[in-house]
Amino acid sequence: MDRNLPLAAVWSVVLVSTCAAFLEPYDLLYDTAVRAFHNGDYNDVVRYMEGALSSFQEVRRARVRCRLRCQDQHPLEETFSELGFTDVVLRRAACMNRCIEEKLGSQSLHKVSEDVVQDFNRRIPYNYLQLAYQKLNLPEKAAAAAHTYFQANPEHVEMGQNLEQYKDLQGVKEEHFVDREARPHQHSFKAAVRLYDKGDYESAIILFEEALVAYSKADMACRALCQSPQRFEGYDYLRYRYSLHEVISDHFTQVLHCEHECVRDLATRPGRLSPMENYLPLHYDYLQFAYFQVGSLEEALECALTYLLFHKREEFMTENVSYYSETLGHEGEPREAVAWYLRRHKQELDLLLIGSKTMGVEFTEGNYWSSSGGRDDSNRIPSGTDGWMDYVPISEKRNFTVASPQQLREGGPLVYDSVQLVQNSAALNGTQRVLLDHVISEDECSDLRHLAHAVTMAGDGYRGRMSPHTPNEKFEGATVLKTLQYGYEGRVPMRSARLFYDISERARRIIESYFLLNATLHFSYTHLVCRTAITGQQDHRNDLSHPIHADNCLLDPEAHECWKEPPAYTYRDYSALLYLNGDFKGGEFIFTEMDAKTVTASVKPKCGRMVGFSSGGENPHGVKAVTGGQRCAVALWFTLDPLFRELERLQADEVMQVLDTQSAWVQGLNINPKDEL
Repeated sequence: MDRNLPLAAVWSVVLVSTCAAFLEPYDLLYDTAVRAFHNGDYNDVVRYMEGALSSFQEVRRARVRCRLRCQDQHPLEETFSELGFTDVVLRRAACMNRCIEEKLGSQSLHKVSEDVVQDFNRRIPYNYLQLAYQKLNLPEKAAAAAHTYFQANPEHVEMGQNLEQYKDLQGVKEEHFVDREARPHQHSFKAAVRLYDKGDYESAIILFEEALVAYSKADMACRALCQSPQRFEGYDYLRYRYSLHEVISDHFTQVLHCEHECVRDLATRPGRLSPMENYLPLHYDYLQFAYFQVGSLEEALECALTYLLFHKREEFMTENVSYYSETLGHEGEPREAVAWYLRRHKQELDLLLIGSKTMGVEFTEGNYWSSSGGRDDSNRIPSGTDGWMDYVPISEKRNFTVASPQQLREGGPLVYDSVQLVQNSAALNGTQRVLLDHVISEDECSDLRHLAHAVTMAGDGYRGRMSPHTPNEKFEGATVLKTLQYGYEGRVPMRSARLFYDISERARRIIESYFLLNATLHFSYTHLVCRTAITGQQDHRNDLSHPIHADNCLLDPEAHECWKEPPAYTYRDYSALLYLNGDFKGGEFIFTEMDAKTVTASVKPKCGRMVGFSSGGENPHGVKAVTGGQRCAVALWFTLDPLFRELERLQADEVMQVLDTQSAWVQGLNINPKDEL
């Protein structure tokens, strides 16, 4: 194969032609590409990896087309007997086998491992591609591959840094950062919301309607793919001699469950476990107001009624329907296609409950049309003849985790006389934020800095990595238990080790008291950490010491959402940073909006200063680059759930109890501990 062929000709080289007989299995192409990567042959990486992606997509398209075609040719609705049902099933199976073999050729018999399928679902090929395109000096293609990978893997720190570097490269433009795997219905919806937010309602309507058409097509494709072989954990039909009808029932229930869950799949962004809140109904929520804004009240009424099919008692939408009906002089009807869609959804649920009971498994209906609930009066659309109030679609209620109402308080006692309130949430332009000074003294700061120099190790707490966030700084850390161990061994003064333990408890009590929590705040993780600027690597830095993130959810800046799911530490409720010094360059702590760009507050560290905040998506934060000197702090994360208490903290508590018991015993004997040492 000619290695000098233009990259644009990849598909014609790998696939030879559009004839299905020449379609090579994507796992074999993928394996060849990975081996080429390890051999440093980046032209072949691109050639075979692009071919693998094309093959993977064509396989999916072929299976969807064949299943839909054969379903139309042999509908089950016309069967009225068991024999008729069997006849249709056999004919449909034969039709699908012929169709898929025609479209895929020999690949139709090729079995791909589950690991490879998962790699493609996780977009791993794009990670290889961005590195290969980078080596081939094709930054525009590298940017697109990196962006595509990052959409499904937003927690990948290095890829995020790569994207920032691509943005600064000459010749790389904003339009190069495209998601090559973007799902059309989600892409159109996202673009429509942007136009809606800008007040371009006519253009937004076009894209919202396109999104609904694309959603319908995606729903059909998702359901077609559900007709793949299913796995039955713990079932051995031959061994336990299940009857034909039991086997058919079990398989049908599995497929039906998969189809029923397409609602969730279509509302879930790449790399996420949680669906976008209230996703499908939101289209009609936006549309009814957009149509209203352009004077199309008939369509506005239709969309409002359609929204109420999902949320029958939604107060403000019901009021909007009343207004439209009175203005138009008739009641109107919702969209029939949506009414049919929901009827099918209800019928599926009824069948799933029967099938699950037959299989002996528990089935719980998902909250498919979840809504953020009631809105305040400012969100009503019509306001008599006095004009129109602002209306905020339910989507404005973001998916980040906010503390429960009983926790959304602050201003409690600061516990210690020396502690001073510097700024509250309002002054810091956010919610559940506080800045305090004099939490510890200059002497205590000095003791803890000396302790850090003696105990901390490079990357400690982050698997030995020099820095988990940037190559331009050295990162060192230590836990409370480790410092107590060093104190017990005589490698550091026990007084300093105990100080670390005591001041972390001091911080916990202050946060618990200031935010007026009605439950005990437990330690989730405690870390004495220093970041040191590496000499010679500070010129033209555009990275952060710690990128913008939230502590208990995965921040998604593009969608302005924060997903409370693994690998985020979802159990963390409050966070605090207690600073030990300020004699360094850079290193400011910053809060941002959910776009991870707009800074809402900046904190300059100094000895004894502490910033505390709730750990959810309401408080995205990060650390600016440390460009000179060393920045040391005690980082603390807390949880209200005792099940997630820090294990090392519990062990440290036991060590302290032993030490206190020994101290009391020594004092009881009137022995000077120094004499004993």
